[in-house]
Amino acid sequence: MLGAVHIAVSDLERSLSYYQTSLGFKVHRRAGSTAYLGAGGVDLLVLTEQPNAKPLQRWTGLYHFAILVPSRLELAQVLRRLIETRTPLGGFADHLVSEAIYLNDPDGNGIEIYRDRPRTDWYDKNGRFVMGTEQLDIDGVLAELKNASGAWAGLAPDTVLGHMHLKVASISDAKAFYVGVLGFDVMASMGSALFLSAGGYHHHLGMNIWESANAPAAPADAVGLREFVVNLRSQAELDKVLARIQAANLPIEQHTQGYLVRDPSQNAVILTAGS
Repeated sequence: MLGAVHIAVSDLERSLSYYQTSLGFKVHRRAGSTAYLGAGGVDLLVLTEQPNAKPLQRWTGLYHFAILVPSRLELAQVLRRLIETRTPLGGFADHLVSEAIYLNDPDGNGIEIYRDRPRTDWYDKNGRFVMGTEQLDIDGVLAELKNASGAWAGLAPDTVLGHMHLKVASISDAKAFYVGVLGFDVMASMGSALFLSAGGYHHHLGMNIWESANAPAAPADAVGLREFVVNLRSQAELDKVLARIQAANLPIEQHTQGYLVRDPSQNAVILTAGS
């Protein structure tokens, strides 16, 4: 569903060292001041150095991007690596649907590393979807390391960008765009936060106003979110979304990867099909 997230950083070499050393990303290729990273397959993260970048302030943009690892053991291996490298951590959470580690890169860009529980565990006995925040069983996660074989070689090849969590200026405006225009489904609504998905996933998109209510968009020369990619299942589905965007009189820009549209908080979304 999601492709790569594109982040602006103030010092590319510093960021590459961080993402490779602490988190196990691989550099797929470089082009000038931009580097493409992932787990050896598709690109998950694109980093571009922004000269004289403005640091993060109270703007809309990225709350965090979330890297989904394929198992609890993989999460444990990432956590062990973070401990070994003495990487500062922001927190931990058990969201009932998933288990997560939170941290920030050297520019303050938010990152979540998480693993999913089986979909059958996302619902209570009455069939109601349940997602929340509880204390993570860190010892239980680390106990998975007894099942490890050999040295950790970095992020597993089937690691993906699991979800994006955005800072928006207005929940109602964001909902009108992402649900009414792009066609996402509401999975959970908490007043100051909204969680959306496609195909019944717990959430592909989160958005909140905790630090960004009525905030302006970040300037073009700031660190932070440049854009992220949403892959539609087919060209027919993409055409329907583009028609709704045009009906809403929203500007669409041609992009090398597809079509770029901005949400009401000016977060840029690239729409593609079948990739």
